[in-house]
Amino acid sequence: MTDILKISRGGRTNLNPPSEELSFEALQALVGPRSDMGRSGVGKSVSLKHILGFLKADSGQVIVDGEDVTDYSEAQFEEVRSKVTMVFQSGALFDSLTVRENISFPLDGQPGLTVEDIDEYVAKIAHMLEVETVLDKLPSELSTGMKRAVAIGRAFAQNPEAILYDEPTTMVDPIMAGHMGDLILRLKRAFHKTSIVVTHDTHLAKKLADSVVFLQEGRVTYFGPWAGFENSSDSFLKNFRLQDELIPALDVTL
Repeated sequence: MTDILKISRGGRTNLNPPSEELSFEALQALVGPRSDMGRSGVGKSVSLKHILGFLKADSGQVIVDGEDVTDYSEAQFEEVRSKVTMVFQSGALFDSLTVRENISFPLDGQPGLTVEDIDEYVAKIAHMLEVETVLDKLPSELSTGMKRAVAIGRAFAQNPEAILYDEPTTMVDPIMAGHMGDLILRLKRAFHKTSIVVTHDTHLAKKLADSVVFLQEGRVTYFGPWAGFENSSDSFLKNFRLQDELIPALDVTL
């Protein structure tokens, strides 16, 4: 899937490039400062919400899979969301369903799938995400990191063309953050899905991304490969990298 997102001047996202087209193939990292770093949000998570129609742009365009979805109705966005799914920071799991039932939810009632088919898929994805030991637990019994892994499993069960990850390593400890990055990388290599990862963590971006989009004060100030981002002479980017380097990267498999 290409042309996942095109952002033109204006809009509630506060994104304001003259006519910036972001073509996403493989895995793209949407990087920028956190909203708790003394600045207002730069539009990373808001960009994802525009792709899925949870927010409407005041102007400009949102292009998904070659289609201009800027003025789509809620009913039209249902089709978009069948192709593009999002892993929310909170996980957004169904509290009353077990982990097994949460992962299988998108598969239930699908024509041609037997109960055995669904059980086999759930077992496969649970093993890949290392949650097979908690399949019969409720979300309330899980850690934040575990909830997020289950949410990723449910997203993949939908078999989308693209997956949007909203700050997948936020609100977890550094060891779990490193582990979440490993899981996403494992799924990237196994399924080759188009992905967009929103993060303020440059360690995660370097590990996962084929290319980086950096947002600063509502503008795309860098778009390209990691090497270009890492070697940029832009003073803000250099300072951002230096601050992030104070936090060591942890590559840990639990």
